[in-house]
Amino acid sequence: MFLTISTTGTPERPATDLGYLLHKHPDNAQTFSTSYGTAHVFYPEASAERCTAALLLEVDAVALVRRGKGKGRGGAPDAALAQYVNDRPYAASSLLAVALSAVFSSAMKGQCRAKPELPDQARPLRIEVPAVPARGGADLVRGLFEPLGWTMTVEPVALDPEFPEWGDSRYVRLVLESETLTLAEALRHLYVLLPVLDDAKHYWVAPDEVDKLLRAGEGWLPEHPEQKLITSRYLSRRWSLTRQAMERLELVRLAETDDSEVEEIDNAVEEETEVEERPTPLAVQRREAITAALKTSGAARVLDLGCGQGQLVQALLKDTAFTEIVGVDVSMRALTIASRRLKLDRMGERQAARVQLLQGSLAYTDKRLKGYDAAVLCEVVEHLDLPRLPALEYAVFGAARPRTVLVTTPNVEYNVRWETLPAGHSRHSDHRFEWTREEFRAWAATVAERHGYDTEFVPVGPDDPEVGPPTQMAVFTMKTETETANKEKEANAA
Repeated sequence: MFLTISTTGTPERPATDLGYLLHKHPDNAQTFSTSYGTAHVFYPEASAERCTAALLLEVDAVALVRRGKGKGRGGAPDAALAQYVNDRPYAASSLLAVALSAVFSSAMKGQCRAKPELPDQARPLRIEVPAVPARGGADLVRGLFEPLGWTMTVEPVALDPEFPEWGDSRYVRLVLESETLTLAEALRHLYVLLPVLDDAKHYWVAPDEVDKLLRAGEGWLPEHPEQKLITSRYLSRRWSLTRQAMERLELVRLAETDDSEVEEIDNAVEEETEVEERPTPLAVQRREAITAALKTSGAARVLDLGCGQGQLVQALLKDTAFTEIVGVDVSMRALTIASRRLKLDRMGERQAARVQLLQGSLAYTDKRLKGYDAAVLCEVVEHLDLPRLPALEYAVFGAARPRTVLVTTPNVEYNVRWETLPAGHSRHSDHRFEWTREEFRAWAATVAERHGYDTEFVPVGPDDPEVGPPTQMAVFTMKTETETANKEKEANAA
């Protein structure tokens, strides 16, 4: 089995950064033992302009039969000869998916110690697999990959090139290309979808496969139009596991609908019938609270830090009091979606002059962010590991120093009120922590004291008398220069 991953670059952003992401040096050919053969990683080309990494998997057919105990598709025993003579050594399947996970595990998790900024950066990617079983044909391949942002070439492989009248086999040559995905996203797509295309696995599917699917499908599977087919095939059509996975995916979707910025405002006009009025989604309430706080502060030039797919930017554009709105996010994919949401390519000149989207990491100081009236961190801090919070704190409060800073974050005490949220679970799988009201206030007080701000706390959503609101918001207002100078004098005197 063979697969190549290629990228292009510039002298400032060399293509050989692929070696850092994959944790495999371009100058070395490396070999790894697997349960079913040997995996080789090497680089056919490596320059600043273009770099290609290749994964070659040599399958040991005897080991495959012995370790798999003759189990074939769905767990049923194959015919004796078919155990040894089949397409497994040649066509990409779950064998290659498992090898990807083993050999490129750090890359799939988005980890890179040498250059930690690289995993979150989208880059031009070209992935080629010479032979892929496609049970469903080219249309199925497109239906699986196109919703994820891939453009592709799907070429059927003839049964025998010398006898074209025999027609095409069930195999295709697959080339995937994208400029909006990260390498980690690409590898997770392949890990799930290669066995889905084959509609078979080389090992018995145990209950822990549900967890593997949800981990690899985080961020894209809950909303994929072919979610049911993907789930069923990945779990070898074991209906009990498929049902369990679908229920958990629905919980993720509902949690995101209630709590994240992915929510859409429902603009449908309800018929004049006795229909119970729908409550305002929490994400909408959050945006309304942020808008009100910004207007109270008198801010005209606003930063949306960690803007994601641009929902808040879109809401602020509707109010002419905000003369300049800048959305900042580390993900180029999110910024691309935000651009489409805002219809920047069709926006009028006057309106377009009010909005700008920038790629940048909030863990680093950025001169472009200085001089603004206000900055918003809407449901951002909980997505960072706690050791990285001081870097964000300095970049925003110490370097950019807007006059007003708004920070919203979930109130973990309120989680007991979510009927769809299992006990002990976070509201979103990517949340690294969720604070109580006391923990959030303590963090905000420390930040304010260190950087010369006053703080006020505003509940967002229904304020439960026992557990508080679902979202907590801190409004940081910069102290005047006189107040700051007097504070420094008091500290020096002490």
